[in-house]
Amino acid sequence: MIAFVSGPVAALAPDTAVVEVGGVGMAVQCTPNTLSALRVGQQARLATSLVVREDSLTLYGFADDDERQTFELLQTASGVGPRLAQAMLAVHSPDALRLAVATGDEKALTAVPGIGKKGAQKLLLELKDRLGEPVGGSRAGVGSAVTAGWRDQLQAALIGLGYATREADEAVAAVTPQAEAALAAGGAPQVPQLLKAALQTLNRAR
Repeated sequence: MIAFVSGPVAALAPDTAVVEVGGVGMAVQCTPNTLSALRVGQQARLATSLVVREDSLTLYGFADDDERQTFELLQTASGVGPRLAQAMLAVHSPDALRLAVATGDEKALTAVPGIGKKGAQKLLLELKDRLGEPVGGSRAGVGSAVTAGWRDQLQAALIGLGYATREADEAVAAVTPQAEAALAAGGAPQVPQLLKAALQTLNRAR
């Protein structure tokens, strides 16, 4: 198993970072939050989890070991594969997920694309004794990545991908109605979806 990769960042994409390790470019699947902290040409160290399938080898990268361990624990629940586990970490921090499970917060889980009400109820039952207790202990942490801080998360991700601050600001403004519509419907803005929409507006502008 590849526990981590360390080296200069060779390239960044909306869901992937390429880290040069010993002259080899390692493509690592990451959440927007993790990608937002990376810069091309700068050193990076990502905790990783290698997912082996019959037709593929996929390396998933995380900001720290806590995220990686949570990613792997989430997959012990039935119906949770690596993509859904990563989507859960794109929406919530590990501690926010632990708090959501500990408090039976269905709404926090249904904020993740691909998880409905029944799926959330099932996950709450299966994960209750697996994720452990939240470290922070503050309920305000649930959904922090997709409520008040979505603008900062989105802007940081765009700047991390090489866009200028002005371009990032314009892209954030362009997708704000989409985020506000989600809030008005009682949901939460989904940063990964907003990032894709923002990139589309930037590509059209160029």
